[in-house]
Amino acid sequence: MEPPPLRKAGSRQEDGFGGPPGGVAAMGMVPNLRRSNSSLCRNRRPQFLNNCEKQANLSSWIPENIKKKECVHFVERSKLSDAGKVVCECGYTREQHLEEATRPYAFLSKEWDLKKHVREMPTDAFGDIVFTGLGQKMGKYVRISQDTPPSVIYHLMTQHWGLDVPNLLISVTGGAKDFHMKPRLKSIFRRGLVKVAQTTGAWVITGGSHTGVMKQVGEAVRGFSLSSSYSEGEVVTIGIATWGTVHNRESLIHPTGGFPAEYVMDEEGQGHLTCLDSNHSHFILVDDGTHGRYGVEIPLRARLEKFISEQTKERGGVAIKIPIACVVLEGGPGTLQTIYNAVTHGTPCVIVEGSGRVADVIAQVASLPVSEITIGLTRQKLGSLFPEMFETFTESRIVEWTKKIQDIVRRRQLLTIFREGKDGQQDVDVAILQALLKASRSHDGFGHENWDHQLKLAVAWNRVDIARSEIFTDERPWKPSELHPMMTAALIANKPEFVKLFLENGVQLTEFGTCDTLLYLYENLEPCCLFRYKLQKVLAEEPERPAPRLRMHHVAQVLRELLGDFSQPLYPRPRSSDQPRLLLPAPNLKLHVQGVSLRSLYKRSPRHVAFTMDPVRDLLIWAIVQNRRELAEIIWAQGWRFQTAVKEPSPHCPRRGYGGLPCSSVARGGLPSHKSQDCIAAALACSKILKQLSREEEDTDSLEEMLALADEYEQRAIGVFTECHRKDEERAQKLLVRVSEAWGKTTCLQLALEAKDMKFVSHGGVQAFLTKVWWGQLSVDNGLWRVVLCMLAFPLLATGLVSFRERRLQAVRGLARVRAFFSAPVVIFHLNTLSYFAFLCLFAYVLMVDFQPSPSGCECLIYLWLFSLVCEELRQLFCPPDECGLVKMVLLYLSDFWNKLDIAAILLFIVGLTCRLIPALLYPGRVILSLDFIMFCLRLMHIFTISKTLGPKIIIVKRMMKDVFFFLFLLAVWVVSFGVAKQAILIHNERRVEWIFRGAVYQSYLTIFGQIPAYVDGVNFNLDQCSPNGTDPYKPKCPESDSARQEPAFPEWLTVLLLCLYLLFTNILLLNLLIAMFNYTFQQVQERTDQIWKFQRHGLIEEYEGRPPAPPPFILLNHLHLFLQRVVLKNPAERRKPFKSKLEKNEEAALLSWEIYLKENYLQDQQFQQKQRPEQKIQDTSEKVDTMVDLLEMARLKQSGSVEQRLASLEEQVAQMARALHWVVRALRDSGFGSEEGVPTLAPQKASEGQDPELDDGQRVEDPGDAYHVNARHLLYPNSPVLRFPVPNEKVPWETEFLIYDPPFYSADRKDKDLVDPVGDTWEPLSRISFNAVEGHLDRRSFHGAYALRDGFPLNPMGRTGLRGRGDLVCFGPNHTLQPVITRWKRNQDGAICRKSIKKMLEVLVVKRSLSEHWALPGGSREPGETLPRKLKQALRHEFWASFENLLRQGAEVYRGYVDDPRNTDNAWIETVAVSIHFADQSDVELKRLNSHLCSRDPGLSIRWQLVDRRIPLYANHKAILRKAAALFGAYY
Repeated sequence: MEPPPLRKAGSRQEDGFGGPPGGVAAMGMVPNLRRSNSSLCRNRRPQFLNNCEKQANLSSWIPENIKKKECVHFVERSKLSDAGKVVCECGYTREQHLEEATRPYAFLSKEWDLKKHVREMPTDAFGDIVFTGLGQKMGKYVRISQDTPPSVIYHLMTQHWGLDVPNLLISVTGGAKDFHMKPRLKSIFRRGLVKVAQTTGAWVITGGSHTGVMKQVGEAVRGFSLSSSYSEGEVVTIGIATWGTVHNRESLIHPTGGFPAEYVMDEEGQGHLTCLDSNHSHFILVDDGTHGRYGVEIPLRARLEKFISEQTKERGGVAIKIPIACVVLEGGPGTLQTIYNAVTHGTPCVIVEGSGRVADVIAQVASLPVSEITIGLTRQKLGSLFPEMFETFTESRIVEWTKKIQDIVRRRQLLTIFREGKDGQQDVDVAILQALLKASRSHDGFGHENWDHQLKLAVAWNRVDIARSEIFTDERPWKPSELHPMMTAALIANKPEFVKLFLENGVQLTEFGTCDTLLYLYENLEPCCLFRYKLQKVLAEEPERPAPRLRMHHVAQVLRELLGDFSQPLYPRPRSSDQPRLLLPAPNLKLHVQGVSLRSLYKRSPRHVAFTMDPVRDLLIWAIVQNRRELAEIIWAQGWRFQTAVKEPSPHCPRRGYGGLPCSSVARGGLPSHKSQDCIAAALACSKILKQLSREEEDTDSLEEMLALADEYEQRAIGVFTECHRKDEERAQKLLVRVSEAWGKTTCLQLALEAKDMKFVSHGGVQAFLTKVWWGQLSVDNGLWRVVLCMLAFPLLATGLVSFRERRLQAVRGLARVRAFFSAPVVIFHLNTLSYFAFLCLFAYVLMVDFQPSPSGCECLIYLWLFSLVCEELRQLFCPPDECGLVKMVLLYLSDFWNKLDIAAILLFIVGLTCRLIPALLYPGRVILSLDFIMFCLRLMHIFTISKTLGPKIIIVKRMMKDVFFFLFLLAVWVVSFGVAKQAILIHNERRVEWIFRGAVYQSYLTIFGQIPAYVDGVNFNLDQCSPNGTDPYKPKCPESDSARQEPAFPEWLTVLLLCLYLLFTNILLLNLLIAMFNYTFQQVQERTDQIWKFQRHGLIEEYEGRPPAPPPFILLNHLHLFLQRVVLKNPAERRKPFKSKLEKNEEAALLSWEIYLKENYLQDQQFQQKQRPEQKIQDTSEKVDTMVDLLEMARLKQSGSVEQRLASLEEQVAQMARALHWVVRALRDSGFGSEEGVPTLAPQKASEGQDPELDDGQRVEDPGDAYHVNARHLLYPNSPVLRFPVPNEKVPWETEFLIYDPPFYSADRKDKDLVDPVGDTWEPLSRISFNAVEGHLDRRSFHGAYALRDGFPLNPMGRTGLRGRGDLVCFGPNHTLQPVITRWKRNQDGAICRKSIKKMLEVLVVKRSLSEHWALPGGSREPGETLPRKLKQALRHEFWASFENLLRQGAEVYRGYVDDPRNTDNAWIETVAVSIHFADQSDVELKRLNSHLCSRDPGLSIRWQLVDRRIPLYANHKAILRKAAALFGAYY
């Protein structure tokens, strides 16, 4: 059965970033804010399948897609097994085979064949694995066929095993047997491997067995699991082992899955098999149907690693291919092949020197020139490092090792040697990451792509230390705009250290935070984010169909809900004509190495944005709503930080500007372009948002984090305000009431009050401002007795008894002072207090003394008084401080508890008055009015909250009232239970409801206070005090009694027992519980009573600040005046807003710059205090001690290595002397001195004549002795399974003796058989060919002169290649090609030639095949008789061919000679002529014609002009030619 279709590998997106667009329109959501299922919408948390459902899904999916292999034909092996049993050729016994395998007629053939006699079947071993006796750590395992596609395995790991897509793949290889490592090196390796795996989110792949290098990895993971950092995340270690070599594998076989399968590690009884390592988390057991064969997993492991490395991981709009690194410890011949394959495929390798064998061989020769890595050196190294198996090394094998080591060292950019204590290396994790970056840096790429890729890797690994040391260097100056895409990725992935790094390297939040960027960030909120859920609800309520896109006004709607209706929307809803739009659809905004780029986000949208963006504020809000502490801290601390130093404004300038400049300079541009710099308002707004979100948060941990972060931002606001208040009280108070346009036209004070930030409001500076408002224009130094005295006798104002703040009022006598005095809130309050006391006294007098059938004069005065109170309540309702709608006014009015109490008291008074005016209801009316008097008296508590003495006590009483209500619930349970039980036991069928209530509730309640019923115990039993039949309405019904004996008949012992228990629980337990609750509440509130009182004081001050001066009932005159002004004359209201102040732009700019300066002081002070903390000092001291210990250890290692260095220096000097003697001997011999006998064999020291060394590998040759053709000796011939015979450097020249040289013969079959030389490994078919001559249209001459023939075959003039025959070329001998180098000057928009390092810059015409990774020059082979190459013809229109031939004739020849091509063989090679065609003038007619005729006739061929640079991704040979062309014109390369 075929596996179900899997979605494209690598498209997995995690953490809610992106997603498939299918079904989005139907759900009415933005793709990234799509609607979830009902449970997700209800809980806002992903609800995963439980374990049973997971296991059921796995049990059904694996047998359909994962197979194993079974032998189906038993062929007896000639040898017995180690246990002395008869086994099949596959290694299994007869009993272990299927029944059909033992049938004699199953197969006619008697020879066992792996391909024929092994079949795939559904696997029977998968599930969870637990190692018996080694803890309860559970892993995953599966038995799979060696032919399983890697895509299926990858799907299993990511979808069913639940592994996150890795940021890095670490393949650890090396010795399969136990080996010895130095303890320090072992510790460094384990620590570094675990660190890199944990910090980068990597997968570590090993062989999975409990031996060798796999055991080292397992022990490293075990050490990590026992450490304190284990909770930070598990290290994913995947063991890929051979199923047939696993000991005790029978316990893993469970056809329906082992959940779990118990595995026993038995190292003593494993024999030649191996046990699985218990410290690996996942096992892939590769099965080929055999038993005891090692290495079966190697091909599948290589394919799986290659497949994973080709996948793309996306996060935060950035997509990177998963990098892979190979780490090598120790190892044998198989390890060398693994290293060779890794380097060949471009995989960086980290060799741990000191681990032994192959790793040490590579490490010791890695620094040598390739020419010095000879067969003799290899033999010497093998003899010293492989003493036990050196005898088994044949000459051919040593040659093969030499060739592979040369090829490995030749690509030293992929090789990193980790040396303990040398080269400044300390940790393996740094070495691994540096190796990956070095490999990435060595890859050719256009422009900045390589650096971008390295930065993407560092961000994906979350290793800011690597980014600082390896990427942000002087070698690569970064433009801020180039960092914007990675800044977005760092924000989304919550990597604050990278955000800080980008800000340090020039990223400006004002340029970064565009509307499009902000929308993209909101579309990529965390899936579990509460704000995301609220956005989904807002989008779901939109009437727009089809699905509405996310807009900033949707975000503003949610933010206003969090901030409160008192604020204006931060992003108003734009008109349909000017809605800001994303330049690209959000789901497609991915930063690939090639393709659509996130950089398009940062191009300004041509559309007009209908609202002003404030990037710092917007990014701060985005971080806060996701509860990201560190990100928000960075943005708040650095967002308003200027690039230039901020100086304290001069105190002598009344209107100071930014940095001490005049306010006019500030207005002209002294401040940044963004408007929001009010950091106090930002901190208070963050506190408000977090507290509001915490009310709806269901997760307890998130709720606590939100509240803690809200408190932290309140403390920051307090800290900055303290600095401001300490410097200048007046300006600090201006900050409190300044209207902030950035935060919805609110003020700092209003934000603090709405957020209930009591600590901020209770700050001395805020309270000083409130006191200032409370006293109005009066001086706060006036004694209260003076104010009261002047209230009672206002002529005393003329005597100067009270003082005023303003000198004008202090000097003026008359009406102005009276008006200023009586308009002060403190005076208005005391007048109203005296008036209210008079009202209550008059009300009490009427109720107790003067309540007549007809209302008296005093009672009428009460009605008038109450009417004035009603009018005042109406004024408060319809004249709020801020303009708003009717509904909002009502809600704002009812939000105050005392307003509700006033309404209830007024309504109750109206009801009582109505009853009182009806004669029949006079008494009920008086009762209602009496109750209403109580409510009016309760209103006094609100009046006394202004008192510093009574206010806190009233707060404590209010809090204790809540405790009373909870206590009453507990008390009611006992009262009712005891009362009902007592009533039922004593009284029989009492039908009077009032007496039932008395007996069941009222008497039980009074019992608590000592009024025990007389007849409960029968002692005071008296029938005269009760009614036997319950007919007397004034007596209770008699209890159960004996009428004859006049004695009680109920069980007295039971009622007494119940009474004792009842009194025990109520009087002792519950009452003491109430006392304890009161005590706890008192202690809790007492600590914050002052804060609470100061916080609630604001409401009373605000109320009386806006209240008319006259007290009731005289206030009716003010109400009449107000009615005439507003209703009759239609005059707009003149609103006094002492709590809001709109400043002029210059003054506001100066004030905010002063605030920013003091915020910097606050942050510096916080940093200083942090350093002074004892814990920080201890930590700093510990780090210094660790550093010192490391330095001492390094010094010791360097001292011990000094001898090695001296020996190495001596060896180098000896080598120089040997070369000098070599030269002397050769010179003497060439001059005829001395005899030929006894002359040592001279190894060649340079390339053969005629070969251009630059064409060997396309890069500057550091080692002149390695100038032989390199690509032509690569072991694997391209596009074929043919392997070359290994040819080390020293054996390349034909003159050098190479007795064991036996290369294979290969001539590929080609479609154009008529145009190619015949195929055959004998010389007869070639006898008709005329070599070293022109044969028709075919020129068989070489540019290097006549070449030799051997056995009828031409010999490559550059030496041996390891392969005979024609290969994939057309003919034997030279194959001539033409490479036109078409260039022009790179020009800017003005037409001027661009320069770099003073030199002019070129552009070259290049082409690329769709399946190729490299670009190429538009040349190549030519058809017989043709002038132009086939590739060039495909890129040009036919009518331009003749003109281009003329350009070729006029061009300058750049190079003529041999080309080191991987297709070359001993008998066939490529030679080329490179011709430069340069257009110096941009108006050249031929250049314009060329551009107009560029048209690829092949859809798989791409054409482009590309800037000439040494990192241009061309084929190596073409880069060497291009370098020569650039040198011809003196251009930059």
